[in-house]
Amino acid sequence: MLHLILVLSGVCTVGMTMPLPDFYSYSLAVGDGSGYEFSTAHDGRINGIRVWEYSSAYITGIQLMYDGNWTTPVCLNYGTPQEMTLLDNESIIQVSGKYYSGYIYELMFVTSHGRSLKVGQPNGGSFNFYPTHDGSELRFLSGRQNGNGITSIGAHWAVYHNSVA
Repeated sequence: MLHLILVLSGVCTVGMTMPLPDFYSYSLAVGDGSGYEFSTAHDGRINGIRVWEYSSAYITGIQLMYDGNWTTPVCLNYGTPQEMTLLDNESIIQVSGKYYSGYIYELMFVTSHGRSLKVGQPNGGSFNFYPTHDGSELRFLSGRQNGNGITSIGAHWAVYHNSVA
């Protein structure tokens, strides 16, 4: 174990770690945070979102599309999802919602074109996530889930740079 720690600290010392993207920001997670960690981080730009809700209750699953490819759903993908596909040059610039009694109950995603997707029930404490830098957009979500639903959620923002020249 000590050997691993020394190797990792040496890598950090010589600057071989990846730098954070330009104008990165993080909206601190809300919710009780029980269960297993998740992250939707993926290469490319978000151009779609799906959200599942347990019948008139809490959010049970989330799935993002990056450059036309859906990621593995987070938690449960039971029932019919509500879905939004983004238009060309459209991005998610705000994530809001409600949390109560151990679960995320409502999620709303707002785009740079003024469109929105709202899923769930308006029950509990409110949260409102947005980037701290102009030109930033949602890059991925992270949080925790317990196998039945999403128990906490946070948002990661950055300016998108297409690495293809």
